[in-house]
Amino acid sequence: MANHPGQNEVAGLDAPIDDESPESIRDSVSKQRLILVVAGVLLGMLLAALDQTIVGTAMPRIIADLNGLNHYAWVFTAYMLASTVTVPIYGKLSDIYGRRIFFLLGMVLFLVGSALSGMSQTMDQLIIFRFIQGLGAGALMPIAIAIIGDIFPPSERGKWQGLTSAVFGLASIVGPTLGGWLTDNWGWRWTFYVNMPVGALAIAVTMIALPTIRVHRQHTIDYLGATAIVAGFVPLLLAFSWAGTTYAWGSIQIVGLIAASVVLLAGAFFIELRAKEPIVDPRLFKNNVFAVSVIAMFLVSAGMFGAIMYLPLFIQGVVGESATNSGVVLTPMMLAFMVSGIVGGYLLSKTGKYKVMSLVSFAAGAFGMFLLSRMNPSTGSGTVVRDMVIVGLGIGISMSVFTIIVQNAFPFGKLGEVTAGLTFFRSIGSTIGVAVLGTVMTTQYSSAFTNNLPSSLKQVIPPDKLAQFNDPQALLAPGVLDKVRTSFDSFGGQSQQLFDQLMNTMRSSLSTAITDLFIVAMVALLLALVACIFLREIPLRKSNLEDPAAALATAAATAAEAAEPTTALPLDQSPAAQSTLRQPPAASD
Repeated sequence: MANHPGQNEVAGLDAPIDDESPESIRDSVSKQRLILVVAGVLLGMLLAALDQTIVGTAMPRIIADLNGLNHYAWVFTAYMLASTVTVPIYGKLSDIYGRRIFFLLGMVLFLVGSALSGMSQTMDQLIIFRFIQGLGAGALMPIAIAIIGDIFPPSERGKWQGLTSAVFGLASIVGPTLGGWLTDNWGWRWTFYVNMPVGALAIAVTMIALPTIRVHRQHTIDYLGATAIVAGFVPLLLAFSWAGTTYAWGSIQIVGLIAASVVLLAGAFFIELRAKEPIVDPRLFKNNVFAVSVIAMFLVSAGMFGAIMYLPLFIQGVVGESATNSGVVLTPMMLAFMVSGIVGGYLLSKTGKYKVMSLVSFAAGAFGMFLLSRMNPSTGSGTVVRDMVIVGLGIGISMSVFTIIVQNAFPFGKLGEVTAGLTFFRSIGSTIGVAVLGTVMTTQYSSAFTNNLPSSLKQVIPPDKLAQFNDPQALLAPGVLDKVRTSFDSFGGQSQQLFDQLMNTMRSSLSTAITDLFIVAMVALLLALVACIFLREIPLRKSNLEDPAAALATAAATAAEAAEPTTALPLDQSPAAQSTLRQPPAASD
C-alpha cells in the first residue's frame, strides 16, 4: 500500500494525522498498534452492549427499592430515546472532526451516566441519569464500527467486523447472568458501577492507540437539521414505546404523537435537502445499496425481536423449563449468532460476494422462524434449541455483512454518516418491532384464552376472577402460581382438576400467541429477502482511497470485455499462419 507524505515520520499514535489520507492510520502504525485500536473499539462496544442486558435483570430490585413501578418503562425509554436520536448526529460529526474525540466523549458521558445512575435515590433521578447514559451510548456503536472502516478497506473489513457481532452475542449471554449475580451479592447499584472499570480500560486504550485527526477543511454544522431530526423522531419513538402498553393504539396520545412525528419529519426532510452538509442526507437513498440495506436491516431488526424477546417466555411458560434468566435460555441462538457473524465476515472478505450471502442469511432466518412457529406445548427443549440455532445462524450473517457493503458503496468521507444511518434505522426497526409484536402477542393471547377456556371453569370461576389470567405472567412467577393453586382449594375435590385445566388453557393460549409472532417475524425476514433480490453488488474495494464509482466502472468494463465474442481460429493453424492472417494483403501488380 502506498505511503503518503509524512507518514513515515509519525513516531506514535499520539501524533495528529491528516484526515485527507484515509489510509494514514494503517500505514503509519505497526500491526500491534492496530490490534490495540481494535481492542479499544470492541471494549467501547462491549460497554454499551452489556449495560442493557445487565440492567434488565436488576430492574425488579430497582423498582422495589426506589418504589417506582409507575415509571418502570421510562428507565428504558429515556435511554433508548437518547441513544437512538443522537446516532446520526454523532456519525456526521465524526466524519467532520474525526472519530477519536466523539468516541471518547461517548464513553465519558456513558460512564458519568452510569455512576450517577448507581447513586440514584429516586426513580426520577434514575430516568434522568439513564438519559445521560444514552447520550453516550449513541456515539459508541456507530463510531466503533466506523473506526474499523477507517483502518481496514472493505475487502478486509469482514474479518474484523464479525467480531462486533460476537460482542453483541457475548453481551446477551453474559449480561443477564452477571446482572443477576451482582444484584444478589453486591446490590443493584453495582449493575451500573461495573461499567466503570471496563470503561476506564476502554478510554485508556483508545487514548493510547487511536490517533488524533487533524482537520484542514472548513465545514458547516447543520444545527437546524439536527434539531429537526431529533424533534421528528422523539414523538415517533415515544408512540411506538407506549402503544399497546401505556396507551391504546387508537388513543389520542398515540395518534397525536404519530401525526406530530409525520409533520416534523416532513419538515426535516426539506431542511436536509437544502442543507450544505446535512446530518442525514435524503439523497443517500438514491444509492441502491444504501436504500436496500436500510430496508432489509429495518425489517430484520423488527422481526428478530420475535425470537429474542419471546423465546424465553415460550420456553419457561409453555415448555415449562426453568431458567434463572433469559440469557441462559437464549444461549444456543446467541452462540450461533456469534459463529455465523464471524464466519460470514470471513467469507465476505474471501469471496466479496455479499448478495448471495444476504439472500442465504434471510432465507435461513425465515426458515428458522417458520420452524419456531410450528412449536406447541408438547414441543421438547431439544427441538426448540435446534430451531433457535437455525435462526441465529441465519440472522448473524446479515448483521456483520450489511455494514460493510454500505460502507463500500460510498466514498471514505461519508463512512461515519452512512454507518450511523444504517445503525439509526436498525434501532428504529427494533423499537417499532417491539411495539407491534407486543400488541400481536397480547391480542392473540387474550383471544385464544377466551376461546380455549373450558365451560367447567366458566361455571365455577367468576368472570372478574378469570380476567386476571388474561396476563400469562402467572406461568413465570412461582410465587404467584402457588397463590393461584391455594385459591383453588376452595373448590374441594375438583380443585386440582380445575387448576390443571386453567394451566393447560394458559399454556396452549400462550403457545398460540407466541407462535403467531414467529409467523410475523418470518414474513418480515421474507420481505427483507425480497428486497435483497434488488441489491446491487459492487466489488469490495481494496483500498479506502479507491472511489466506489470507479471500482464499479472498472468491474463493469472487465465484465463487458470478458463477454465480448472472439473469432475462433482453425485448430491446425500454426503460429506462422496466424501471423500471416494478421498481415495486410499484398498490393497487386
